[in-house]
Parts: sequence; structure tokens; C-alpha cells
Amino acid sequence: MDELIEKLKVQLIAQLSLEDIEPDEIDSEEALFGDGLGLDSIDALEIIVLLEKEYGIKLDNPKDGQDIMHSVKSLAEFITANQK
Repeated sequence: MDELIEKLKVQLIAQLSLEDIEPDEIDSEEALFGDGLGLDSIDALEIIVLLEKEYGIKLDNPKDGQDIMHSVKSLAEFITANQK
């Protein structure tokens, strides 16, 4: 799981063009949206694209996205549970 979390941090920085942030600066349990990293709805769409492209996972219910994309850790748990 730790390996996936580190990989996700690097992928998120690249996918979302977060040039000013290093992977080790992202707390894996910190909120990605709002007060945490401060991501927005456009970033959420980019994360959905990342999940589909890199992991072959589609979000069937967009309402679940809020829980799935809460933190890097919750993303990693979702990928682990749903990857084929």
C-alpha cells in the first residue's frame, strides 16, 4: 500500500501540474480538496482520468467520488479494492 501511495503522489503532481509540491510534502491522509491541498472540481476530473488511464478503474457513481478522492490514502485503498 505504501508503494502505491508514493506512486499516486508522483502521478497526482504530474497530472495536476503541481510543480511547487514535492511528493513527501503531501500527507497521505490530508484532504485533497478544500483546506488540504486545495484541489477543485477540474482537478477531480483529472483524477478520474488518471484512475481510468493508469488503473483501468471507472467511477460508476460520481457521488462516491467525494469519499474515494478524500485523500491519497483513500484513493490507494479504492484502487487496491477495484483494480482488475
